[in-house]
Amino acid sequence: MYEWHKQIQLIVDEIDESIRQHHDESLTLKFLSRKLGYSEFHTTRKFKEISGMQYREYLRLRRLAFALKEVRDSEKSFLDIAFDYGFSSHEAFTRAFKNSYGVTPSEYRKKPRPVVLRTKITPFDRYFLGFGEIGMMKTENDVKIYFVTIPAHKFLHIKNYESNGYWDFWQKQSMIPGQDCDTICGLLDSIKGKLDDEGGTESNSGSGQIMAYMNDPDGRLCDWGIPRTECYGVRLPADYKGDVPPQMLLIDVPEAEYIAFEHGPFDYEQENRSVEEKIEKAMADFDFTDTGYCFDTTPGRVLYFYHNPERFWKYIRPVKKQS
Repeated sequence: MYEWHKQIQLIVDEIDESIRQHHDESLTLKFLSRKLGYSEFHTTRKFKEISGMQYREYLRLRRLAFALKEVRDSEKSFLDIAFDYGFSSHEAFTRAFKNSYGVTPSEYRKKPRPVVLRTKITPFDRYFLGFGEIGMMKTENDVKIYFVTIPAHKFLHIKNYESNGYWDFWQKQSMIPGQDCDTICGLLDSIKGKLDDEGGTESNSGSGQIMAYMNDPDGRLCDWGIPRTECYGVRLPADYKGDVPPQMLLIDVPEAEYIAFEHGPFDYEQENRSVEEKIEKAMADFDFTDTGYCFDTTPGRVLYFYHNPERFWKYIRPVKKQS
């Protein structure tokens, strides 16, 4: 099963790249099965077993997700968008769009609102699957530490008072109707103007979606001895006036100073755990002497956590002037 998780991840990555490049011939089950060296029947069965959905349905929903962003962000005709993403006609595209999102492409272009997109699945995760880390721990300290002022913005999010870590967070959220990972990530993915959006389409990896921790007397006591509530959401401009999904919260975050602990790009499969330990140690050992600052544990302050192996692992923690 371990090897098949890796194989399905290859298919998922190939699907997204082929959709971006409009290489329809690379999206056939026949092509992908041959690339893996298995029969179409075996590949289909394993894809459903691991992803929870049929290959064709996943492909259809991913194409629609890419198409929706074209409708939202471009001035291309709906017919051109339909052909670009594998639909046979304007009517077929409109029908599929409305069935999935509840509005027609023309209605959505006039007034975009949060809708649930089919985000990219990530079936291969060594830590979620319990395989741990490969390779030796690095001994050098690669964590960059710096202070930064972050302008006022809004934070659209959900939160969980009882969770402890990313996977536990989503396991607990999956028990709440309308707050499971697919639904929340799909809604956030559809929102335009996210401050941290690098153009990606998968959760917590370049699409502006981030984990965060809010100082909260009613939250769990974290490893740093601070009661906190875990959150997941997106940072938005201070003047954001778009719709807020009913299961989410939107708060104003004033301009403030923070300290960043940042590790550069790393090999996710081999270094994830060691990088985490490096950053945790850097935060625990940091000496504020002569800086004039200290960590700010005031209720309501937000700590942001960025995890994108291709760019960085970064904690941005609130600070305040020492009295």
